[in-house]
Amino acid sequence: MISDRMVGVLRLLQFDDRSGQVADVTAAGAAALGVDGLAVSLVTEGDFTELLWCSDAATRRFEDLQLTLGEGPGPDAARTGAMVWVPDLAGVRLARWPALAMEAPGLPARAVFCFPMGIGAIRTGVLTAVRRTPGPLTAQQADDALILADALTARCLGSGDSRLDGPSPAGSPRTLQHAVIHQATGMVSVQLSLPLPQALLRLRAHAYSSGRSITDISQDVVDRRLRLDHNGNGNGTPPTVVDKD
Repeated sequence: MISDRMVGVLRLLQFDDRSGQVADVTAAGAAALGVDGLAVSLVTEGDFTELLWCSDAATRRFEDLQLTLGEGPGPDAARTGAMVWVPDLAGVRLARWPALAMEAPGLPARAVFCFPMGIGAIRTGVLTAVRRTPGPLTAQQADDALILADALTARCLGSGDSRLDGPSPAGSPRTLQHAVIHQATGMVSVQLSLPLPQALLRLRAHAYSSGRSITDISQDVVDRRLRLDHNGNGNGTPPTVVDKD
């Protein structure tokens, strides 16, 4: 059974006035689910995900970390089409997500709940709910999250494009936020004569070793401030031009 709060969230999704709609949905949705942040990612080719919108810095940091590491509840939900709940990130088994388990103690996110978006066997994305304190969702909150995921699926598919109406919250660009990673992957692939999956692995490895997000590293590659070598290293600065005159 849907809660009164989620009924209000669904009403917000029906508005077409484009006046801060996504920010309103984010705030109302987070309140209805008893969490601190929400994110929606779309599944693209090869089960890669594109961050569509994100409500707050803590949620964005977690989403960026998952993308950098290539593992976590979000990627698992995108790949399998099944819900993935982590009521306490500190209790993640090392064998399940080795890199994420190592990073979990330093994250502001303490509990994460991922709900796949899709119709039947068609997977379109993932709704991620993040909480700063550990603990499970209630049965009502879980039901509401499933209903919200279905509504977002219908909205994304029905709009004819890959964006929700209205500006993205937290100063995010309206376009898909991880498109720069695809660009950088293609550049590294050409520069190092590598298949695209291996080029992406090089970007992830460099981001993780440098302590930066893969989005920031990819922007440096696209802006030609960084060029990776075959060992995945790079000095992060543009080449020095020597004036011989």
